[in-house]
Amino acid sequence: MNLTDRVALVTGASQGIGRACALKLAKCGASVGLVARNQQKLEEVAHEITSFGMRAYVSAADIENEEQIKAAFKAVLGQFGKIDILVNNAGITRDQLIMRMKRADWDAVLNINLTSAYLCSQQAISSMLKQRWGRIINITSVFGQTGQAGQANYAASKAGLIGLTMAIAREVGSRNITCNAVSPGFIETAMTSTLSDEIRQTALTTIPLRRIGTPEDVANCVAFLASEDAGYITGHVLNVNGGMLMG
Repeated sequence: MNLTDRVALVTGASQGIGRACALKLAKCGASVGLVARNQQKLEEVAHEITSFGMRAYVSAADIENEEQIKAAFKAVLGQFGKIDILVNNAGITRDQLIMRMKRADWDAVLNINLTSAYLCSQQAISSMLKQRWGRIINITSVFGQTGQAGQANYAASKAGLIGLTMAIAREVGSRNITCNAVSPGFIETAMTSTLSDEIRQTALTTIPLRRIGTPEDVANCVAFLASEDAGYITGHVLNVNGGMLMG
């Protein structure tokens, strides 16, 4: 998975899956633009990348804000001259039963998890079209495929990402741009760290591999889809869930 001379932009790169993706892409040879809200955490990721000899550029932005997204992409393009790989990873949860869910929580999750991916893809595609090469990778979720009680907003946003993935794949495939999704199951992140031991043990019974996944499990698949090795794969959802969902 040689990504030498490629430029990647990763949203939600300050922690968890986004951080792991940024580090993996850099280790494969890519220069990486890091986008998230937390400037300090982004600087820490950038320092780690530069410590093993690769280039990183921090562009802090609130990806709910279209103008900040545009500014972040403009800054990364100004630094590296192009964007070859986009990883739409940023995501949040605001869990509640549908009857009690506040409209603000619905809107926040859809805006960050889905609308931001549409806006970021728009910004990246213009660069990819010029070079007739690109990789767009959307981080969805097993719950976008199965649904989950108490997560109507999250499940809807992640299911929407799958539809967005396939639509983009059809639109830009003729320009040698692929668009795929990676669908994690239970992964050890800040988002899952608050789960009780009871919930974690129950989750393990649904996973044939009998372990919670790591951010690196997801990042390895992202790096593959970003590489030349995956050049004939597009519109695909790659499940990374330990067998939790099959078929």
